[in-house]
Amino acid sequence: MSFYVGMIMGVTLGIGFIIAFARYEKVRSKRRSNLAKVVAGFSRLTVEDSRKILPDDFYPTWVVFSQRQKLTWLNLQLDKIWPYVDEATSELIRNKVEPILEQHKPAILASLKFSKLTLGTVAPQFTGVSIIESESGAQGVTMELEMQWDGNPHIALDIKTKVGVALPIQVKNIGFTGVFKLIFKPFVDVFPCFGAVSYSLSEKKKLDFTLKIVGGDVSAIPGVSDAIEETIRDAIEDSITWPVRKVIPILPGDYSDLELKPVGTLEVKLVQAKDLLNKDLIGKSDPYAVVFVRPLRDRMKTSKTINNELNPVWNEHYQFIVEDASSQKLTVRIYDHEGVQASELIGCAQVPLKVLEPGKVKDVWLKLVKDLEVQRDTKYRGQVQLELLYCPIGTESSFKNPFDPDYSMTALEKALKSGTDGTEVGGLGKTTLHKKSKVIVRGVLSVTVISAEDLPVVDLMGKADPYVILTMKKSETKARTRVLNNNLNPIWNQTFDFVVEDALHEMLIAEVWDHDTFGKDKIGSVVMTLTRVILEGEFQGSFQIDGAKSGKLNLHLKWIPQNKIRDF
Repeated sequence: MSFYVGMIMGVTLGIGFIIAFARYEKVRSKRRSNLAKVVAGFSRLTVEDSRKILPDDFYPTWVVFSQRQKLTWLNLQLDKIWPYVDEATSELIRNKVEPILEQHKPAILASLKFSKLTLGTVAPQFTGVSIIESESGAQGVTMELEMQWDGNPHIALDIKTKVGVALPIQVKNIGFTGVFKLIFKPFVDVFPCFGAVSYSLSEKKKLDFTLKIVGGDVSAIPGVSDAIEETIRDAIEDSITWPVRKVIPILPGDYSDLELKPVGTLEVKLVQAKDLLNKDLIGKSDPYAVVFVRPLRDRMKTSKTINNELNPVWNEHYQFIVEDASSQKLTVRIYDHEGVQASELIGCAQVPLKVLEPGKVKDVWLKLVKDLEVQRDTKYRGQVQLELLYCPIGTESSFKNPFDPDYSMTALEKALKSGTDGTEVGGLGKTTLHKKSKVIVRGVLSVTVISAEDLPVVDLMGKADPYVILTMKKSETKARTRVLNNNLNPIWNQTFDFVVEDALHEMLIAEVWDHDTFGKDKIGSVVMTLTRVILEGEFQGSFQIDGAKSGKLNLHLKWIPQNKIRDF
């Protein structure tokens, strides 16, 4: 009997052990699976994710979060060889930089040359290096080197102004921090495994320096200090900053594909500015604008000067070449014209081209600042209005470009136009040479003055007697609505048609006035180009009334091209 009891207990314990072992293995397998998931999750953590989980104070000292590897070994070697590098490169830099400075030299200067150039005793420090992952299939490697230099170079410039003044100027207290991009491309099968090296300044984080006249202060001569500083910064910005790059062949071959090439065009309409900072003690500023993508003199566009005006209207159109829409910017500088003296900067603004949608006109108002890099001055300097259109090469046929002569011309003009060289056929087969045809858009603009809202009180009785005057700026054609007495929210619903001969260079000005028995007072105005209505054909909008404490003007605009006027 005891035998059977022992056998049953043994079998039961055996089965229990087997079940317990199976469950243990299952739990162990599950733990391993969960651990694998956790490890996989940690492998996908970014630096930002890890900082959220654990503060920096809890990390060991040897844990360093940096996308760039340190280059202590390189800096030690550079310190040792720096005197020889200085001697070898100073003359090379002089020969390379002088032509660049001459190219960017402002009009106030007659010459700009180095009288002395040494890099000093302090070597630059490379604070990090990183490898940028290239797209799949890319035949090259991109390396970024972060450099910092607080040097003590001895740089002296011999400068002569147009009025004959000679200025020996020292460039002192240079501080520079930036990131240099090195591109090793293309890969080849022979040593050193790449055909050429391209280098560029991919990021300029800081550039500080001071100018001092030998035996005096450069700031004592109005405008000269700003002109020289602007020249140096423009030269650096354009000569080496990405997308500009220098290509050094390592092995024989054709590397023209690495050179800087146009990728599109940027159409810019400088419309107007408002509330400009007054730089004159007597009267008002005489503003003009300088617009550019690259600060090269032959690529910079200068507007006309509008005298004694803080709300200038230019309505001028320019075209620029674009080499890299992802990194380049459009810069606008507004100056006060000072006659024979150097012009004084009122303010500047920038637009990154990457914010523009190809083929779509963007209307922007930009706030002017004193310095684009360091925003220390918070003084309000006014605003500037631009219309921008980016056209990538090869996509011109996929959207309307109102600034393209072929788009603007009527069927008759296209038939008479024989080519882009500017020749036109006229008379009995005779060919006459003219300048390149400018863009001409003709048609009828139909403007409906719908209403106004929240007009300011201008009468003693707490009301206003508003009416609107419409003016085509170029042709000086005018129309006027009826007067609505004692009304701060008038409704007119009046339509006026204007024959327009040159729509892209025309502007519509809508002025709101208050009618009085013994006179009239201007409440404010709305100024607009015709670009949008030409592209869209018809639109309705509510526009803020400039110059008024409050109020909006509601307008409906419709464009009828010349070839559809009969149907209209």
